[in-house]
Amino acid sequence: MDKPFVYIQDLNLGYRNKTVLKNLYWEMNSGESYAIGGKSGTGKTALAKAIASLVPFQGSIEINFDQQNKLPQEVLYVESWYQFKNLEGVANFYYQQRYTSLQANDTLTVHAELVNYGKEKGLHFDRVEPILEALGFATFASSQLIELSSGEHKKLQLVKALWLKPQLLIIDQPYTGLDTASRKNLNTLLDQVAAEGVQLILISNDTELPNSIRSFAEIRDGQLLKVDTLESAAVEIHLREIPDFLKESPVYSTQDIVKMVNVNISYGEKQVLKNINWEIKAGEKWLLQGHNGSGKSTLLSLINGDHPQSYANELYLFGNRRGSGESIWDIKQHIGLISPEFHWYFDPTATVWQSIASGFYDTVGLFQQLPYTKSTQVDELVAYFGLTEEKNELLTALPLGKQRLVLLARTIIKNPELLILDEPCQGLDQQQSKHFNQLVDELCSNGMTLIYVGHFESQLPTCIEKRILLEKGEVKVVESLNTEILS
Repeated sequence: MDKPFVYIQDLNLGYRNKTVLKNLYWEMNSGESYAIGGKSGTGKTALAKAIASLVPFQGSIEINFDQQNKLPQEVLYVESWYQFKNLEGVANFYYQQRYTSLQANDTLTVHAELVNYGKEKGLHFDRVEPILEALGFATFASSQLIELSSGEHKKLQLVKALWLKPQLLIIDQPYTGLDTASRKNLNTLLDQVAAEGVQLILISNDTELPNSIRSFAEIRDGQLLKVDTLESAAVEIHLREIPDFLKESPVYSTQDIVKMVNVNISYGEKQVLKNINWEIKAGEKWLLQGHNGSGKSTLLSLINGDHPQSYANELYLFGNRRGSGESIWDIKQHIGLISPEFHWYFDPTATVWQSIASGFYDTVGLFQQLPYTKSTQVDELVAYFGLTEEKNELLTALPLGKQRLVLLARTIIKNPELLILDEPCQGLDQQQSKHFNQLVDELCSNGMTLIYVGHFESQLPTCIEKRILLEKGEVKVVESLNTEILS
């Protein structure tokens, strides 16, 4: 009888003083491909990393590669978030660095990164070009790694994995940051490599999976159990009463929150934004959409004060022309922000309580003592978001879903005039996304202005009133919405 392709016995694994996998036993047979789901924090990522020999564990994990298969006898793990490095091998970038031209040659280009990877793995470069085209990534060849958004970084890692075609490919949250078209094309590519002999393990609670995924499992109480489907029954969510200080409307300095007049942004010969005209009034709730690479992140960087080219454009923020004497910190006082990139660069040494409190000062960590009134407000938000038990833990020790709740609390702690939520549900399952967006609806009921970036109608708050759609750096659609969001 043939040995299982993956054979796990008595696997015990914990992290940050918490045991997540207990005497786990699992067999994955030759030819099978799995989707592994389960609640946030149950150990899905820990299991994936253990199979790829990236974390220490107790027990036995045996990979029995097919000796007749010409594909590389490798286990390749594609993580949910990829941390790249600069030319000196350093990864400690800061958030605004992505938009500053001074750092333009500090990281490799996408083309150079792929050339190096191809040489390392002995791959033919002509075979990567169809993958780049299918994922809409061919136009990024000259882009520096630091210029890429979270979705674009995910695409780069997927391109490498599909190019290599290892015998076992594990992808953690494969659809993170990808637009609808990219998701569909990725599933087609995954089916193609599966037909060539690649076995897949996708760590995902998504239901729109490749046809080659015919087996499903969930982690429950430290064990991996086979299930018929990953669709879970809806759980009714009971929201706590919102803190009193957030029931009050934000104090608006002006009714004109944002005004852009023929805004253009270019990097050398590459034009990222073209003649953008957009006005946002106090209290409006906007949805910002567009395919990966359409210019959404750059547009938001102008509003948040992070992009140096804002001074060369006719841009008004909170009633003032950009460059009329205000500092970046003057602008940020009006704004609360969540984005995948900001999450990347957040202080890894901050506790949950400190992370929330840092929102008062727009820093990526807490570096000063809070007065009593502000401390009380932090405590109220900790309770509102159900984080009392975790308030003294490191933010990075929490499951991704709770990390996002912490950052949402940080974002609204000062009751900002403008709330910018850039793909806030990225990496969350459907239930977590529903909970998050119900919180957004509740928090925005006081008249707060909202810009929300999201690809899928199933992951949007109901308070959204208007939509702006970007396509290749240009405004394609500006419209008012009734009850249905178009995608």
